[in-house]
Amino acid sequence: MNDLGRREFLATAAGLATGLAACGGGAPKEEAVTVPSFLAGYEDLYRQDPRVATKKWFDEARYGLFMHYGVYSQLAHGEWVQLRETIPVAEYAKLADTFDPSGFDAEAICDWAKACGMKYVNMTARHHDSFCLFRTNESEFNSVTAVGRDLVGELAEACEKKGLGLCLYYSYALDWKHPYFYSREASMQGEVQWTSARPDYAEPQPEYLYAKEEDFTEYLIFVHAQMREILHRYHPAVLWLDPIMGYYSRPDLFPIELTYEIIREADPGVLICFKQGANGDEDFTAPEREPRAHQHGGEVGRLAWEKNEHKKVEICDTMQPRVWGYDERNDGEHRTVDEVLGMLDHVDGIGGNLLLNTGPLPDGSIHPTDLERLLEVGKRLG
Repeated sequence: MNDLGRREFLATAAGLATGLAACGGGAPKEEAVTVPSFLAGYEDLYRQDPRVATKKWFDEARYGLFMHYGVYSQLAHGEWVQLRETIPVAEYAKLADTFDPSGFDAEAICDWAKACGMKYVNMTARHHDSFCLFRTNESEFNSVTAVGRDLVGELAEACEKKGLGLCLYYSYALDWKHPYFYSREASMQGEVQWTSARPDYAEPQPEYLYAKEEDFTEYLIFVHAQMREILHRYHPAVLWLDPIMGYYSRPDLFPIELTYEIIREADPGVLICFKQGANGDEDFTAPEREPRAHQHGGEVGRLAWEKNEHKKVEICDTMQPRVWGYDERNDGEHRTVDEVLGMLDHVDGIGGNLLLNTGPLPDGSIHPTDLERLLEVGKRLG
């Protein structure tokens, strides 16, 4: 794409994204300031600068719950099952018909998280398969359409009631369903070679329509609209973006400054996290297991880490040894109480937070092993 084409590409993404009337669109109307319950004690600072108040709270939060849950949980092979088992797009979409989150109880989860010593909860609002656990006008592939339940909305209400910070994971840089996310071939054209943009299907998927770089604008319009929906409806403390390799593979396709501008305009108090970082304008980093540049991020990843490495770090790790969504093959191998306490000691030593993941069972309930062991951790923490 030449310079003129890129300017037109970004202008289209900017104009259409900011012009969408997601959740009524536009800036919030003037109204009395309501301080979120998780910011008790930070009220005065919040009224002066909500982002500064949220950053101060996050700096002191120490420990949070992560939950990877979606239609993939039914298959009990982790959250990357569509890619790793090359399930065709149309076949995978049928999982919405059997999705049954009858065991998902947001208030019970929040009570448990507090008893475990956690200060915030982060859930996958939308993972790489594109299934949304929130109310959205941009896709029919969501929990409201499937079962009439806005799980993110339920969690937002419970967090506010219980005084926990709500953080929401959003798959900004990967989508195996959207017709205009970039192709496997396009992922091999940059400095960083990355084969996860699409599953390696033996047969072409008719749902995939990406043919040229300008097509990616359609995907950007989609994610910008969804992020505005999330921010206006649920007001999370953090919008937690993933996967960073989707960005490192083709940074030229992502107007990251525009994306961050849209996020901050929609909610000036929200913190932005994009794993090890993209352009240095993130509020904190969230590498997996160790604070370091992404091992496969190339020069763009190295430069991004240089801009972010001295910021607050949140180490994300999981109770299962290998994956984040529920995988029955990991039963019997979940982290022990002592291992979790060791993780907390590690993050304390680097002045960070621990975001510890559990993969809820297909019905949305917490795995009984994690339920018991993390409660014991909470008891030991006092």
